[in-house]
Amino acid sequence: MPATVQTLVIRGVLLDIGGVLYVGERALPGAVGALARLRAALPVRFLTNTTRSSRRTICTRLAAMDIEVAAGELFVPATAVRAHLTAQGMSAHLLVHPALREDLAGIPAGTPPAAVVVGDAGEAFDYASLNTAFRHLVAGAELFALAANRSFRDADGGLSLDAGPFVHALEYASGCRARVFGKPSPDFYASALRSLGCAAGVAIMVGDDVEADVAGAMAGGMHGLLVRTGKYVAGAEATIAPAPTMVVEDFPAAVDWILAHAG
Repeated sequence: MPATVQTLVIRGVLLDIGGVLYVGERALPGAVGALARLRAALPVRFLTNTTRSSRRTICTRLAAMDIEVAAGELFVPATAVRAHLTAQGMSAHLLVHPALREDLAGIPAGTPPAAVVVGDAGEAFDYASLNTAFRHLVAGAELFALAANRSFRDADGGLSLDAGPFVHALEYASGCRARVFGKPSPDFYASALRSLGCAAGVAIMVGDDVEADVAGAMAGGMHGLLVRTGKYVAGAEATIAPAPTMVVEDFPAAVDWILAHAG
């Protein structure tokens, strides 16, 4: 179990990006400078459940906001599911956003496919696409979800549906249980921690999603820090048990708190 706040020592940091470092196409106030301070003190990895963009595109978008992230520092669900499909020699039907297909290139389609992979397909979520996925599932395909988030903070400032509602609809209709490859999958966190060379008990996850970011990380033995930006809704911290290790107003405040506990 993680240490108490009084005895807590942090040696590695995992960061959500959307809603923590930026919203839409703009970095949040103070985020760039705060990230530089954090990087100077502790190793950092970036985790996102964003599945409307490829990893290359995400890095390019971040760079345009003066947030420099190398591809090897950024963990995305598409990479995880592609590695699993390749290792198992599985074919897949992809219900994903067109912009994500470059991260999943080379995965055989199969007739019938061994798995259905669902991401945030955006406008591609329609009756025909969902029904095709449903038919593959009832025929025996496994259901792989890149993420199961309920919503995200969209570029216009409002909340929009994420992949989770569609994943759960397919689960309900088919009777299948989805395997989630992004947050809060323990394997997703574990791969990032291995990259850091850091044990869970001395690592902290910073995010704006109390379920996928904070509760998921804490279930894996990490500390969880919730920021009141992005998709945060007032009182969200009271909806999980145990409660977040800490709740702060924004990412600069999170960095201040982390550096005060840095090992």
